[in-house]
Amino acid sequence: MAQKPAIPKGTRDFLPDEVARRTYIFDTIKSVFKNYGFAPIETPSFELSTTLLGKYGEEGDRLIFRILNSGEKMKKADLEALQSENLARFANSLAEKALRYDLTVPFARFVVQHQNELSFPFKRYQIQPVWRADRPQHGRYQEFYQCDADVVGSDSLLYEVDFVQIFDQVLTKLQIPGFTILINNRKILSGIAEVSGESEKLIDITIAIDKLDKIGEEGVVKELKEKGVSDKAIEIISPLFKISGSNEARLDQMKSFLKDSEIGLKGIEELEFVLNQTKELGLERAEVVFDVTLARGLNYYTGAIFEVKVNDVKMGSICGGGRYDDLTGLFGLSGLSGVGISFGADRIYDVLNELNLYPEDTNAGLTLLFANFGDKEAAYCMKLTKKLRQNGVDCEVYPSAAKMQKQFKYADNRKVKFVALIGEDELNKGQLQIKNMESGEQQAMTETELLHYFKA
Repeated sequence: MAQKPAIPKGTRDFLPDEVARRTYIFDTIKSVFKNYGFAPIETPSFELSTTLLGKYGEEGDRLIFRILNSGEKMKKADLEALQSENLARFANSLAEKALRYDLTVPFARFVVQHQNELSFPFKRYQIQPVWRADRPQHGRYQEFYQCDADVVGSDSLLYEVDFVQIFDQVLTKLQIPGFTILINNRKILSGIAEVSGESEKLIDITIAIDKLDKIGEEGVVKELKEKGVSDKAIEIISPLFKISGSNEARLDQMKSFLKDSEIGLKGIEELEFVLNQTKELGLERAEVVFDVTLARGLNYYTGAIFEVKVNDVKMGSICGGGRYDDLTGLFGLSGLSGVGISFGADRIYDVLNELNLYPEDTNAGLTLLFANFGDKEAAYCMKLTKKLRQNGVDCEVYPSAAKMQKQFKYADNRKVKFVALIGEDELNKGQLQIKNMESGEQQAMTETELLHYFKA
């Protein structure tokens, strides 16, 4: 019995029209990245497990897809670790490689490995797939594309300002009607942990409060208690969940809350600079909101953190990013500050589908199809397609002399704009008939007129 074809959950096939739409998204993002001076790079789809593990926090590590060792390497499995129930060590002995979880950590590895070939500050963009062993659900996939832009080798806050502009320009070009750029600073979160007397619990606190919009205040408090955060600290932190008003009002409240935290006040100072500069430059469609509960659970962020959500659409964040002061230090190159953002292309694709925002010409079909009336006519048409293609015109000859009804049905399915009809009579007269598939109009042309008419 033949096996029923299927793909793993959390992955998708894309038909030609869908690929055209995704290409439109990638090209739009790429054009803005290039406009801001970013250069493209690519890295392998999988890395050494040691490159990835320990960089994303405990939760992130659990979502990394391991690649099972093969051949003789399987014999090196640490069975002693298995017997002693040290499953993490046993898993590491089984899998020396892993699919990349994001593009940022591989980028840090890339910078360190190629540091002598790069000019700093180094600005790169990268559009490639990543993999996460997450539970598949609406807007969440196990294989998806990230479109990243990063600057490494500078601590200038001007880059944070640029990235806010990039978010705004890309999503405006994609015609998304309304979206919000949420912004916070990891130093502010460090200040909150410090003021509450729980500095050593910073990661636990940030992971918990980052879930506020998903599990609510009660859920966050419950998780904080489970992580061993004291009731007194929770009492101090809880009022922050209800901060509201303008960005200026929120910052004033945080200044008062963090008055005894040097690092917290530094975070507010950095955030004010970015917000003030953004206000001076102006934005096309985006609203920028300071959200003190925005934490983005990744361990490597040290300064500004971003998240972008589409208004009035049930979807998680479609973009994110932040400042990381010493990510390259993990690979032996200290002192290189960086900042970067990522567009979640798959979620953006779903949003554009839901709101039907693609331009009409995104799924443009084949320009010209030559109908096939027989071997002699097809041979002549093949010569014409060669000339047309040299002029940049996409065209093809139908592969067999099938009934015209079948050939025209094929043309409709391919969204062909024009069909060329060259039968025996047209061949003898040195003419051909061109049918406009949209209007139904048909006109006679010579070969010379055809080549002039279809100039790319």
